[in-house]
Amino acid sequence: MSKEGSTEAPIRHPIDFENPDFVNSEKLDLEMRRVFDICHGCRRCFNLCDSFPKLFDMIDESKNEDVESLSSDQFAPVVDACTLCDMCFMTKCPYVPPHEFDLDFPHLMLRYRTAQKKLGKLSFIPRQLAEIDRNSKFGVMFSKLVNWVSNIKNKFFRKILEIITGIDIRVQLPKYNSETFSNYFKNQKNRINYESKTSNRKVVIYSTCFVNFNKKNTGVAALKVLKKNGVEVQEAYPGCCGMPFLEQADLPKVVGQAKKVSKELLEWINKGYKVITLTASCGLMLKFEWPLLLPNDENIKKLSKNTVDIDEYIVDISKNEGLAEGLHEIDGGITVHHACHARAQNMGIKARDMLKLIPNAKIDIVERCAGHGGTFGVMKETHDLAVKVGRPTARQIKNKNNKYMASDCPLAGKHLKQLEADTNISSDEAVHPIELIAKSYKL
Repeated sequence: MSKEGSTEAPIRHPIDFENPDFVNSEKLDLEMRRVFDICHGCRRCFNLCDSFPKLFDMIDESKNEDVESLSSDQFAPVVDACTLCDMCFMTKCPYVPPHEFDLDFPHLMLRYRTAQKKLGKLSFIPRQLAEIDRNSKFGVMFSKLVNWVSNIKNKFFRKILEIITGIDIRVQLPKYNSETFSNYFKNQKNRINYESKTSNRKVVIYSTCFVNFNKKNTGVAALKVLKKNGVEVQEAYPGCCGMPFLEQADLPKVVGQAKKVSKELLEWINKGYKVITLTASCGLMLKFEWPLLLPNDENIKKLSKNTVDIDEYIVDISKNEGLAEGLHEIDGGITVHHACHARAQNMGIKARDMLKLIPNAKIDIVERCAGHGGTFGVMKETHDLAVKVGRPTARQIKNKNNKYMASDCPLAGKHLKQLEADTNISSDEAVHPIELIAKSYKL
């Protein structure tokens, strides 16, 4: 007896990317048609991103108004519009496994992109932008020059950059730190001390590429708040988590990063430390995506079980030992953008729960995709679509009329902040929630 929708907890199958069937053109085409037919009959996901409207419009405009009327070369635009946000799987689709329809739309899009990559159909520049560690070493080393050249006000060089790379001249690009967070930690960790109750807690901050190279302040805030609460803190950055490679369907490189990063982090776990992640996408990779790519690797499973988001960890301290005293009111309310990759971790709205610890804080939640999606929001060919998806989210943030806008995803926060020109977002900056806790502590 079939069921209309699943009431059981969703599960995800391992990504069997080394199986020849994974990129077999005939089998992939059959699966695309099977899934698209289910989506066409349901349409519950019509308002999540542009993949579904594109698909439904194509079907509605086809000869017989069905999937069989579509040619296989019409599938690519549907795949190209997917940012791998996972929201269809997490929040909308009633047919995810263990339902017998066994539908996982984001991972099917990933499978299609893997086949495209094998055929050499993916763009060269986004693949090069995914080389975060290589690119960022130069970015930090020459941060003043790079930040000046890439500044949105520098129209001349940005136009050249657009012509050469396809990076849209209208995009506010992340700036590079003048030093990595890893170097800051080495130089400052012993100078940051507070009178606080002793704790048996020990963590190693996996600073993530964005914090390490682009937004050191998030790492500094996390370090100070953790030390304020008596936590022993170490830091490690063996390399990028591989999310940019995942977006480019370079799954062998993701696995390579997983093995490289996990090797160092496991040394800390074996000493009794928890791993703390500072950005939503990286937490998602360590907790969920790596185990799906390496389902038989016990080290990856162990790392997954011992990885905690920074918001999640602070909330855990507050529930079990209580936070250190000293949190003060913050002037102006806070709108929390609950980023897609934070939602996909299925841990609840920990940013909100953490910020509620600030005395008398007015907090509002916006649960809608920012539309950025890594290079999706940066490249000229997809930037307008990223703006289209993000504008309703920015409009919701504006309507909350709060002073601060916080997001666990720095790229989502940057994108939404830039939409202020269109929607007059009232936040004075897009910050990580832990930065507001540090502000409340006056650290």
